[in-house]
Amino acid sequence: MSSSFRPLETISPTGTLEIENGLSLVPRVKLNLTVYPSIPSSATKPIDEWKLKRSLIDFAKTSLSITITEDDLDIRRFKDVKKRKRDDPVAHGSLSIRDLGFLNSKKRNEEESEDLKILGKKFRDWRDNVVEKMDQMEVNLQGEKYRLSVAVPESDDFEEMKKSWEDFFAFANKGYVRGGRQEPDTIVMKGVPSRWVAEPRVSSKPSMLVTHTVFSTFGKIRNLNVAEDDDQDKDADENGGDIISGLHCKIVVQFEKHRDFYNALKVLCGRSLQKQGSRLKADYEVTWAKDGFFQNSRSQARENSRVPAEGRGHYRNEAPRHEPHSSQFTADDTRRKRFKE
Repeated sequence: MSSSFRPLETISPTGTLEIENGLSLVPRVKLNLTVYPSIPSSATKPIDEWKLKRSLIDFAKTSLSITITEDDLDIRRFKDVKKRKRDDPVAHGSLSIRDLGFLNSKKRNEEESEDLKILGKKFRDWRDNVVEKMDQMEVNLQGEKYRLSVAVPESDDFEEMKKSWEDFFAFANKGYVRGGRQEPDTIVMKGVPSRWVAEPRVSSKPSMLVTHTVFSTFGKIRNLNVAEDDDQDKDADENGGDIISGLHCKIVVQFEKHRDFYNALKVLCGRSLQKQGSRLKADYEVTWAKDGFFQNSRSQARENSRVPAEGRGHYRNEAPRHEPHSSQFTADDTRRKRFKE
């Protein structure tokens, strides 16, 4: 871990955090967009994505005083519009607001920093105001009229995720709980570029060791799993594109302490991943796990070990090439790899 690493508790919602392997977590506000037809004729005609983008860019500049680019807008038409019902959406996508510096006080300095709780509330109030202004707005694209539905993604709303696990464990903790009070400790990230956590000049597949180094930034790791995440590329097929497997990976990390989990999830929420030397910003999805991922993995491994060798088939250690690449090891494995005698 870098000696200049800042404590996670001191990172503001609009601050950038540099982590290991040339990676940074850069702030952004992401909004999910769903486009509905407002008049019957708009329900059966393909929407012009470019015109919709220009309309939203102009609205953001004139009504919200923020600047967004076409690259910050992802609009995708639904296929077979003529076969859909009149009230079904015709397109969906997302909008990312990346320049958030205006939310910081202009007169601040390191000695007179704004309280993080105040800044956090200011950030959430501004974000909610943007959603309120854009949600249900009417868009007129040269006679074709549409209605916009706007919402903050679940993976970008830390306060809602916190409430969800508190509600979940409040029920789970009722009565006698062996081992004391239960709290979440596992984070799931989807859509991380595989090459960003791969070993350079060795492989394009995600490396367990590199991933462990990156996530050790946030605290002591108990368990870690890395696997290819081809679900992130399925939308490409909707517009006629080809799915290229292995571009993204899914990372599941279990921390030793709930506090490390809490701080890590809070700083991962509402940010994009950026690699030094790259202009790409990866808008991953992050959430918390409540299904005992690693307990289930160990149970499956024990079941597999009971199957006779001649009957195992795909339970081989070296999976066929068409199967997703997946790696997993525990904290003990890390110590063995790093302190091998």
